[in-house]
Amino acid sequence: MEDDEYKNLKTSDIIAEALIDWNIDVVFGLPGDGINGFIEALRIRQNKIKFVLVRHEESASLMACAYAKYTGKIGVCVSTSGPGAIHLLNGLYDAKADNVPVVAITGSTFSDIMNSGFLQDIKLLQLFSDVASYNTMINVPEQAEMAVDLACRTALSRKGVSHINIPIDVQEKKLKGNYSRHKIPGHTSDIFDSFALPDKRLIEKAANALNKGNKIVILVGQGALHASQEVISVAEKLNAPIIKSLLGKAVAPDDHPLSLGGIGMLGTDPSSDAMKEADTLLMIGTSFPYMEYLPKPGQATGIQIDAKPERIGLRYPIEIGLVGDSKIVLSELLPLLNNRNSENHYNSNKENYKKEDIFHRRLEFLQSMQKSMKKWNEIINEQSNRSDNPIKPQVIANAVSEELEDNAIVSVDSGNNTVWAARFLKMKSGMKFSVSGTLATMACGLPYSIAAKIAYPDRQSVAFVGDGGLTMLMGEFATAVQYKLPIKVIVLKNNLLGMIRWEQMAFLGNPEYAVEFTPIDYAKFAEACGGKGFTIKKTEEVNLIIKTAMKEEKDDKVPTIIEAYIDPFELPLPPKINMEFPNKIAKSFERGQPYTKEIEKALSMDHIQERYYNLKSLLKKK
Repeated sequence: MEDDEYKNLKTSDIIAEALIDWNIDVVFGLPGDGINGFIEALRIRQNKIKFVLVRHEESASLMACAYAKYTGKIGVCVSTSGPGAIHLLNGLYDAKADNVPVVAITGSTFSDIMNSGFLQDIKLLQLFSDVASYNTMINVPEQAEMAVDLACRTALSRKGVSHINIPIDVQEKKLKGNYSRHKIPGHTSDIFDSFALPDKRLIEKAANALNKGNKIVILVGQGALHASQEVISVAEKLNAPIIKSLLGKAVAPDDHPLSLGGIGMLGTDPSSDAMKEADTLLMIGTSFPYMEYLPKPGQATGIQIDAKPERIGLRYPIEIGLVGDSKIVLSELLPLLNNRNSENHYNSNKENYKKEDIFHRRLEFLQSMQKSMKKWNEIINEQSNRSDNPIKPQVIANAVSEELEDNAIVSVDSGNNTVWAARFLKMKSGMKFSVSGTLATMACGLPYSIAAKIAYPDRQSVAFVGDGGLTMLMGEFATAVQYKLPIKVIVLKNNLLGMIRWEQMAFLGNPEYAVEFTPIDYAKFAEACGGKGFTIKKTEEVNLIIKTAMKEEKDDKVPTIIEAYIDPFELPLPPKINMEFPNKIAKSFERGQPYTKEIEKALSMDHIQERYYNLKSLLKKK
């Protein structure tokens, strides 16, 4: 019972013990006077809970988010009151936006001077009210265990953020058993069970709809990462191509014959074509936000599987919504699907087997998309092997992809680097991949890779980042040095906010402004921190240096930065170009865009001439 278990323990100790009961063994954070009581509770339990000291609280929350993404467990971050707690918000919004369970624990000033304008006195419950599904302040020790249980259970059930705030003095108070008359010691539980299945009739209805589909497309996201085999089995049975949102990149290997790669601005030509032709859309564990890349409403029968009921029908008009864990739902759905190679079907229809047959139409659709994918891969291969200088970012991404181990964990930042990672880093079965998907915050790549290495010490952890994002939380490289984490950080160096340049020009028709930085020597920075640094300046150096730098010796506990000088004028063009883009770029040229000759040269050097014909001809005319 609670009274027996925690009698005379401080609030901080009760919280730490409750976290241990939830199998939490890693906490990311930074101490401070507002939270030092709880830090002491962690210190005396360091054999049970590892505390990872970060250089900035934003990194703590990003690491907690990544830890939850890569392990499926609860990520936990800790900060002091006031500014420390404020710094957590960005990473917590990342967790909220991407639906992963994170618990944030913050300190506050003394109870009797709270809300009086005292030092670092912030109304944290109000501040965290939007980001946190569960948001509470612990006022007495008797409340502590219940608060932790609720925080953890809510984070898991709602796949989001919980926040616990503890005043300084409350952290030090001991449990005396002074319960209210309604409080029964030992009433709370550290139990969570997420098993849930939709009504069997709904699953049958979904199976019937899929069995009738002629051109079925499967769109997968983060919610399908743990159901890779089930997704592939369903796709094989239906002869349906698989399209992956960015967070679902690791659901199916990129070289799988049913994979059409990504979707949207970062996606492929075949995925766009498949969506335009689809008459049935099966969405699994995804809330892909760019609706314009999905079939037009009314074009396709929509079927969606999602763990969150409120997500059903959010992006596309759904006829059948299946609420539940994707792995479990797909396992129930699979036996009800007609097999593409059904012997009975073919034996009974050998003489009358016609082109109109549903199985044949599916196969034709799939083969058409596979043919397009073959052409796309030829384009990707050509872009990956350019020999011109300055170095094309595609060449770097491809070289990194070649050195990824079979169970590598790849963490990507937000910016142009995301485009190159999405298209040129090839996922194999067993790999993990993530990025700040919905929030798309910069600076996530390095903290994510640190969390991945802590979660899986024996697996290769790679951060693929741009110099803009890296410099925001660059101090965390020293964290990797401190904890002897041999992560590999590949930084695309162009001294530029490349995606912002592109958005200013191609989306708004404005000349670029305030996007250039003075250079930093990242290799020297790595060495100054106690790590390793490599520099790539010429295309002919790429493969050898990346191969050397990516090697991880068994006893090597040193993180590495590989800085690659890339062409700052390489534009991250979408797979399909409508006339809006060249019109806007031409407008930016007319309005004073600098570097027009360099940008035109970069376009003229592109080997895939037909893709940019309209863009180049219009710019020339302008």
